[in-house]
Amino acid sequence: MISYYLELTILAFVQGVSEFLPVSSSAHLIIFSNIMNFSNQSIIFDVGLHLGSLLAILFYFKKDLSNIKNDKKLLSLLLIGSIPLLIVGYIFYSTNIINSLRDLKIIAWSTLIFGILMYFADTFKIKKNLKNDLTIKNILIIGIFQILAIIPGVSRAGITITAGRFLNFDRHDSTKISFYLSIPALVGASVLSLKDVVDKNLEFNFFLIIAIILSFIFSYLTIKYFLIYMKKFSLKFFVIYRIILSIIIFSIIYY
Repeated sequence: MISYYLELTILAFVQGVSEFLPVSSSAHLIIFSNIMNFSNQSIIFDVGLHLGSLLAILFYFKKDLSNIKNDKKLLSLLLIGSIPLLIVGYIFYSTNIINSLRDLKIIAWSTLIFGILMYFADTFKIKKNLKNDLTIKNILIIGIFQILAIIPGVSRAGITITAGRFLNFDRHDSTKISFYLSIPALVGASVLSLKDVVDKNLEFNFFLIIAIILSFIFSYLTIKYFLIYMKKFSLKFFVIYRIILSIIIFSIIYY
């Protein structure tokens, strides 16, 4: 029983931290589960982890979301930007293609390649801001980039921030756009997870509540401090982290 709680705590930490950092939560969950031989990463866990992250971002941005609700232009743009991932993600999920991507070689290469891409994107000049320069064209480009997050190792946060920087938004605004777009993505992931729970007649239990609470705490703290970080520093730390992580994964695969 203790090991069950330990696994849940570790997975909640990995989900909460890596969901909103540009490092790929799906890749880290797969890596940790494989390396540590976790056996209890069930559908109930997945539901709790995604719901916890979703509740954390809704709670953190409650004031922003209240304003967005009254800003029809921004609300429309965020919905438009979410459509590509929701459509392609559902197709990949329903056809089971998504499971074929859960491979360490794919994770290693995507972690490395998109980390390097993030480095070059972060060198682009700052010419735009979220309030005045977010257009249908910009949000669609970011939304199309976001589709790549289906591949473990790419990172949904990483690829959307990368797209934002390529489009000349500053780091903080690129991160806010990424966080806003994470809400529909997390809603979609939660709905699909809940569908599996219903289809398999699984019961909601105490472990689901613990998963939600732990994921919420780790997610909330990550959102808060990552935004502070992005106001002061570049993405270089995460680029280096991704390169080191990819080297470690390659060494596991080939040695």
